[in-house]
Amino acid sequence: MKTITGNLDGKELKIGIVVSRFNQIFTKQLLAGALDALAKHGVADDNIIVVHVPGAFEIPFVLQKLAAAKKCDALIALGVVIQGATNHAALITSAVATACTEISTTTGIPVIDGVIGAQNSEQAAERSDPEQANRGCSAAETAIEMANLARHL
Repeated sequence: MKTITGNLDGKELKIGIVVSRFNQIFTKQLLAGALDALAKHGVADDNIIVVHVPGAFEIPFVLQKLAAAKKCDALIALGVVIQGATNHAALITSAVATACTEISTTTGIPVIDGVIGAQNSEQAAERSDPEQANRGCSAAETAIEMANLARHL
């Protein structure tokens, strides 16, 4: 039996991050968490591309452009969508998740969905808190592992 696993060695990896400016109080923390995790696992600053977009709905467009350029080993989507009085937030998070999957499967480049869908600001704060389970950090670690796994497949 052959077992293939990824690892968290980011020394040779190039990572692209697309981050929403909407709900910036939270997305800044997600980005900081992602950058900290990438540095911790050896990804050089010169091997990280960060692109800021207006909102979460604009993230897939840039992910697609980065994937088509084939300059990144993995891509990370970061954003925060907070539920309001309508179902708009659910539609946005679902559209972004679907696009991340589609871009990943059609290009062969891992695309990690780090967009938080929160019911309220408290949930968004909890999931972006650098002292707790920061979704940016976990998305970055997943990106590293998946990029390394993709190299072995």
